[in-house]
Amino acid sequence: MRWWDRSGRVGAYGAALALTPYLLIKVSWVIGSLVGVLPIGSGFGLTEWVVLNTATVGMAGIGIVVALALVRPWGMRIPGAPLAFCTWVGTGFLVPMLPYAVLSSVWTSGGDSDSGTDAGGDAGAGLEAAGDAGTGAEDASMPGWEAALVQIGFVGMGLGLALALPAYLLRRRPDVFAGRVGDRDTATGPARRRVPWSAVGGAVLGAVWLYWAMGGTLGVAHPEARDAQWRILTGIWGGWALMAAIAGRLLAWGRPARLPRWLPVALGWIGSGSLFAWSGWKLPFTLYLALAHPAGTTLPEDLAYAAVLHALAVAVGVAMVRGLVRTAGTDAAPRSGDRSGDRSGDRSGDRSGGAVGAGSGTAPGAARPGRGRRGRRRDVGAT
Repeated sequence: MRWWDRSGRVGAYGAALALTPYLLIKVSWVIGSLVGVLPIGSGFGLTEWVVLNTATVGMAGIGIVVALALVRPWGMRIPGAPLAFCTWVGTGFLVPMLPYAVLSSVWTSGGDSDSGTDAGGDAGAGLEAAGDAGTGAEDASMPGWEAALVQIGFVGMGLGLALALPAYLLRRRPDVFAGRVGDRDTATGPARRRVPWSAVGGAVLGAVWLYWAMGGTLGVAHPEARDAQWRILTGIWGGWALMAAIAGRLLAWGRPARLPRWLPVALGWIGSGSLFAWSGWKLPFTLYLALAHPAGTTLPEDLAYAAVLHALAVAVGVAMVRGLVRTAGTDAAPRSGDRSGDRSGDRSGDRSGGAVGAGSGTAPGAARPGRGRRGRRRDVGAT
C-alpha cells in the first residue's frame, strides 16, 4: 500500500471517529430539549432550537458517511456527483476552520476568554462558533468537556478530510492533480485573457471581509458587537475567498505555466467550498434576523449588506467549482475523443458497408464476405 493511501485511510477513519461525539451530543440536545431536561440556547425558541440541531445532526451523519466512503470499497461505486458535492461542502465547512482553531486558541490563551455563541448555541466550539449569529451571550448549558469534544470533532474531521480526499481522488481520478498549469490550456485566444467573473466576485468578497476584519466600519451597523472571534472568522473567510479567486484566474489563464496543477486546484476547491458552505449556512440566519428581529441577537454587519454578500458568495462558489469541473473534464477529453473517433469511424464504416458488425471477426475496413469488388469500392470511396 502506498504512503498516500495509508495516510488517506488513517485520515478517513480518524475523521469519522472524531465527529461521532458531536453527533451524539447533538442528538442528546434535541432529545433533552424536547423532554425538558436540557435548557434551550439563549435567543431561540423550542422549535428553532430543535430544527437547527436536527439539521446539524443530519450534517454530522452525512459527514461520517462521506468520510467512510473515501476509504471503503463501496465508496468507489458511489456516483461521483453526489459524493463530490458532499465532500466539497464538507471540506468547505471544515478545512478553512483549521486556522481558526489555532488562532482562537492563541487569542484565548492571551487573556480573551469570550468565546461567544454561535447560531447553534455551541459556545467555544470552533466550527459552531463560526456560525455565530452575533448574540454575544454565553450558553451556560454547554459544559467545558462538551465544548472540547465538539472542537476536537471538527478539527479532526477537517484534518481527516484533508488527508482522505486527495488519496481518494488519486485512486478514482488520478489525472485531476497531474501535471502543471500550462500543460492543458482550458481556453484559447481572447478567452484566455479574460478574468472569470467568479474570480472577480471572489476578490470583491475577500476584500470586503478583510476590510471588516481589519477594523473597517463601512457596512458595519453595530461596531460595538465586533469581538476577536468575529474578526478572526471574517478575516479567514476573506482570505479563502481571495485564494479561490487567484486560483480561478491561474487555471483560466494557464499561467504561470510551470506551477504544479494541484496547488490552484486544491485552493480553488477549498475556497469555493468555503464560500458556498458558510454563506449558504449563514444566509438563512441573516434573513431570519432581518425579518424576525429576535431580542438580544445582533450582528455587527448591516443585515442588508450581509445578505447581499452571502448570496453573492453562494453564486460565486458554485461558479468557481463549475470552472474547476470543466478544467478537470478537459483532462479526459483526448481519451474520450479517441474513443468517440473510433466509434464514429466504425459507424461511418457501417454506413459505407465496410464496418465490422458486432461480434464479427473481420478487420476494420475489410470487405465483408460475399460483398465482392463493389463492397471494396464503396469502402475506398468512404475513406
